[in-house]
Amino acid sequence: MDFADVTRFVEATAPEPDALAREMDAHAEEMGFPHVGPAVGGQLRMLARMADAERVFEFGSGFGYSAYWFAQALPEDGEVVLTEFDAEELDEAREFMRRGGYDHLARYEHGDAMEAVERYDGPFDVVLVDHQKERYADAFRAVREKVPEGGVVVADNAMSAGIIDFDALLAHFADDESLSDASDATKGIAEYLRTVRDDDAFETVVLPLGEGIAVSYRVA
Repeated sequence: MDFADVTRFVEATAPEPDALAREMDAHAEEMGFPHVGPAVGGQLRMLARMADAERVFEFGSGFGYSAYWFAQALPEDGEVVLTEFDAEELDEAREFMRRGGYDHLARYEHGDAMEAVERYDGPFDVVLVDHQKERYADAFRAVREKVPEGGVVVADNAMSAGIIDFDALLAHFADDESLSDASDATKGIAEYLRTVRDDDAFETVVLPLGEGIAVSYRVA
């Protein structure tokens, strides 16, 4: 049993996406867009349900795929804040959320997520970090005090992506190897993982779903 087989098994047993999510999957494939996919989408929805989430904030939303999964777990008076630099992608997110019946839950912020989060008071029961990897740790620090006890922060691409060197991350954390020659994105993920791991108010685990998600649960 190798990792590729495990990945295929997890994907094969993941929650079945509905018709609109399948359309969004096809859209991502057609555009070559690196979305999280149904295995991670189903996990995000489950985490929101387990946290009894009412409000969600996303650092980076693309065309709304993860927000669509989150919205399925929110109450009718809930809120998911989508942030995106690309205006066309945000317009696509708005249309997908409308078609899915969740536009009333969504707040759309065009521009820098780091600026957007400052305009919102907490609490946010679930936060997704999925923007520039070099800014992951800054995103956590910016939203940390807005996550209540029992809340969750999830970071995508915690293990891999086209610009992240998993072997370098593994050597760094398992064998204390230097990341001096690694990409800025790889260093950014390492900084994020050290930051959340060393924070006594959170418990963090990395799950090998998709390209890896780091799940940090606020315990205090």
